[in-house]
Amino acid sequence: MASLPPNGGAPPPLPRRPPPRVLLLRPPHHFSLLNRPLPDGFRFLKRWESPLPFDDFLSSADARSAEAILTSSRAPVTADVLRRLPGVRLVVNTSAGLNHIDLAECRRRGIAIAGAGDTKSEEVADLAVGLLIDVLRKVSAGDRYVRRGLWSIEGEFALGSKLGGKRVGIVGLGRIGSKVAKRLEAFGCTVSYNSRKKKPYISYPFYSNVCELATNCNALVICCGLNEQTHHMISREVLLALGKEGVIVNVGRGPIIDEKEMVQLLVQGELGGAGLDVFEKEPNVPEELLGLDNVVLSPHMAVFTPETVSDLCDLIVGNLEAFFSNKPLLSPVLDE
Repeated sequence: MASLPPNGGAPPPLPRRPPPRVLLLRPPHHFSLLNRPLPDGFRFLKRWESPLPFDDFLSSADARSAEAILTSSRAPVTADVLRRLPGVRLVVNTSAGLNHIDLAECRRRGIAIAGAGDTKSEEVADLAVGLLIDVLRKVSAGDRYVRRGLWSIEGEFALGSKLGGKRVGIVGLGRIGSKVAKRLEAFGCTVSYNSRKKKPYISYPFYSNVCELATNCNALVICCGLNEQTHHMISREVLLALGKEGVIVNVGRGPIIDEKEMVQLLVQGELGGAGLDVFEKEPNVPEELLGLDNVVLSPHMAVFTPETVSDLCDLIVGNLEAFFSNKPLLSPVLDE
């Protein structure tokens, strides 16, 4: 009688799939903020560890083996990058915006995109309202006044303005803009909005023209994404329509506002104030803004809290695991 094979006649085990290769164009900022290691089960190809120039690196066998890209706004995924990486089937984006990713090329190639989902919306909305309150009530300016010893020398500080009762226009009523609107309603503000199209089931007044929105508001809060249509959408005309008492708050992207015109109008007193978390040429900030007490500046930090960063890291890992297990993405970016 023939002896059975050592495994009792069971079929030989299937060969194990090598770990999926994920290309990192920049160090994973969110993981490093928490001193958190990258997840097991993947091979991460770290661009900054290669001695090759960028173009040569993209042409290397290592890079061309990548099946996914983990990216942020500081690491553009252009059509040229994607064409050099034929194995890529997934882009995982950690930024709120998508303007650094060539969506058309991803669509043409059938590349899936996972976004940041709703992990950042609450924090950005909080800061947007915080910046508006700060400008109106002169919180940061008052802090500087006290620290410089001016209170005891010059006496009473200039009065600020209340938020309640203000007419606030929101440019971009998406995830973040909707949360800003709810917060402003709680303060007794009247909310209206501008968007690519009118939102069904939304009761706020809609303005298809952002200049008309500004004319009917005391403040504008910029929450939309950056693209060809929104670049410099907040023009000199819009800012003049907002007026000498008007306040602009930007938690979207710097180039949505024509920064040169905004600076000039602030300096000339033709615009009431600004709360800015983003700038046109970050990290460079126009020097003229630094001495203005009616301007509050923030270093593009609206999305960063320990809670948000932890949630985003979990979402990144969840999307990678889902995709390579042939499961639906947790936060897909849907083709509109």
